This record gives sequence, C-alpha cells and structure tokens, in this order.
Amino acid sequence: MSAAGQSDDIDWWGTLSDPAFLENPYPELHRLSARGPVQFDPASGIWFILGHKAFSKVLKSQSFGRDTRNWAGGWTTEDYKKADPVGYELFSTFQPQMINCDGPEHRRMRAVYEPAFRSQAMADVVPIIEAEAAALLDAMPDEGEADFITAFAAPLPLRVLCELFDLSAGTDARVARWSASLIRIGDILMTPEQKQEALDALSEFKAFLKECLAAADPASARNFMALALKARDDGTLDEEESLTNLISMLIAGHETTVTLIGNGMLILLRNPEEMARLRAEPALMRTAIEEFLRMEPGGNMILRVALEDVEVEGTVIPKGAPVLGLIGAVNRDPARFDVPDDLDIARPANAQLTFGGGAHSCIGAPLARLEAQIAFSAFFEKYDTIELAGAPEWRLDRLNARGLAKLPVHLGAAK
Repeated sequence: MSAAGQSDDIDWWGTLSDPAFLENPYPELHRLSARGPVQFDPASGIWFILGHKAFSKVLKSQSFGRDTRNWAGGWTTEDYKKADPVGYELFSTFQPQMINCDGPEHRRMRAVYEPAFRSQAMADVVPIIEAEAAALLDAMPDEGEADFITAFAAPLPLRVLCELFDLSAGTDARVARWSASLIRIGDILMTPEQKQEALDALSEFKAFLKECLAAADPASARNFMALALKARDDGTLDEEESLTNLISMLIAGHETTVTLIGNGMLILLRNPEEMARLRAEPALMRTAIEEFLRMEPGGNMILRVALEDVEVEGTVIPKGAPVLGLIGAVNRDPARFDVPDDLDIARPANAQLTFGGGAHSCIGAPLARLEAQIAFSAFFEKYDTIELAGAPEWRLDRLNARGLAKLPVHLGAAK
C-alpha cells in the first residue's frame, strides 16, 4: 500500500469477478479488511469501504449521494458517450428513478411509494403472501428431493409482486428475464454484450409497463399500480419516471427477496442446530431474518458518490469519487459483531447494512422481511425434514447480486 488507503498491489476487479470469490467471498474479504477499512483502487479510481463504522458514516452522511451523474469521469462525460454509446444510452435511460437521485428529486419520487410499505399496508399484504406460499407448497412433493430455489424461493416473490403491481398472470417469466438482465447494472463492470442485453430488456420492460398503465383503471387499480397512476396523473412523476421507478421496484423486490429466502435456507442447512432452535422458538424468526441478511447479504456492493471532499476514518475521499461498500466485509466486521462468522439467530442489536442506510435505505425492506418470515414459517410447517441433497450452486453470471442458482434439498413432510 503506497499511501494511506491506496492499494496498488490488489487486482480489485479481478478479485470481485473471480468465480471462487463469488462462491465464497469471506476469506478474501477478511484478508482485505485487515489492510484497513478504507482502500483506494488507483486502476479504477474507486474507493472500497470494508469497515462497518466507516460505511455507516458514508450511508448516513449528506456528503455522499447515489446520483452517478456526480461521478467525476463517469458515464455522463463526452468521452464516455463517444467511447461507449450503448452504455451511455443504458445509464441515461435508467437514470430517472428514486434510487439514482438525491435531495428533493429523490424525496419527491420516494414519497409516491412510501405509503405502500407502512405497517397497515404490509398487514394487508400478508394474505397474498400466505396464499402464494401455500400454492407453491401444494405443488411440491411431500417426500423426496427438490430444488428449493426454482420450486419456492424464486417464484414466491415474483408471484407476490405481480399481485401487488396488478400484473396479469403469466407475466412472471418475462419479468424474471428482464430482471436478470437489468440486475447487472449494479455490477458496475459490465461487458458490451451485457449492456446491450440490459438496454434491450429495459426497452421491452418499459413498453410492457406503458401498456399496463394505459390499460389500468385508476378506480380499480391496486397497490403500486394505483400509486403510479395517481402520481402520473397529478404530475408528481412524468411518464419516464413512472416507468423507470416501477421497473426498479420490480427488479429489487424480486431479487432481494429471492436471495434472502434462498441464502437464508442455505445458512440454516449448514447450521442444523440453529434450524432446530428456530423451529422450537418461532418467536426468533424476526432476529433470524436479520442474521440471514447479515451473514449472506443479497448484494456484494452498495454504491455511493462523494458530493464534496470528505474524511472517512482518517482518509479524505475527494469530491466526485465513487465509493463501494463491500457488504460481506462490513457485515462481518469483528469490530462491530462478536464471532461474526458464526450464525446466531438471536443475535442482539444486529446492525447489518444489507439494505443500506440513510436517505437511500431500501424502500422495499419491510416487504422482503415479511415475505421471508412467512416463507420460512410455511416451509417449516409442511416439512419436518429439510436437508441438503447436493452441492448448492451460486449465480456466477453477476458480480453484485449474490444468490443461489440451485439449492437441492431432501424433504420429508410433517406427519
């Protein structure tokens, strides 16, 4: 390390894209964390945050934002536009949404959908989640082997979202395909082919939702679609903002919950004594969900951009610099968590940062937590036996979204 916080001898992007890292990042993250909580990659100009205290400050500070238009030398420059016109079109078309804006612009968009995630609204969603979980469980065998991801963890959030967004039955497959392409925008590092695929998916997704909005009846539209229609009609959101925010919430609402349920089940399967404890003490479900989020977060990185020169843990991060919090390291920081590599479903004061923090904390976090609680409770009620039936397979086609492609399980129904 040639200067405070500067790592000249680390191939950051080679590490972050290594299949071995994607399957199990924690040994390497521990090694990197030992070098310091704030580190700079001169090759990419990105600052990496690995400490919990440091990244908590970044998330809460008004000196950092999420709008990548403030990224010095980023995609908004003329040089970038000339060198990568597909990337420029993708990022500029995907820009007008709450996650990509700061200040009043962000608050205006976020306020449209915040009512959908309040306590009463979440209580109204419970029967929908329970019904979809029951339908999926009815289709699964009472005994034998199954893939937990394809049979349960992946379709459950998508079916719930289609209900909440007033989308017709049968759209699941298309939404899942578009989501898989667009989720890679969060990887930061994308191939030209992935950018084109994401741009095509964005165009198709917007056209589909535009038709849905045009056909929707404001008097009978439900939940998110009703909120989108109201905001469009009263001028709070323009059409592009309406479409892009809907797309973003569909993607995040799907992927975040799939990874939470899938990753959480794998953690329990690898810790059968804690699974038995959770069965015996169902009141621990809420803290168990927080521990799943801490131990196996559904994202490897959270992005922020410095809006001014700002000091973090003794290191000055310059205005316009991109900052990536490596959540696997942050959530297992031994300075913040006792025995951070051990599962404790009753862990107190679990300050995991998987859903971010500050103004840009994940708006859909209450829904993801609720779906996970219902999903695990319903699965435990049907099955007395849940065991690994083979090696789990992690998704290796993305750098940021961390989830399983397959989780083979052996199941035995309760008598």
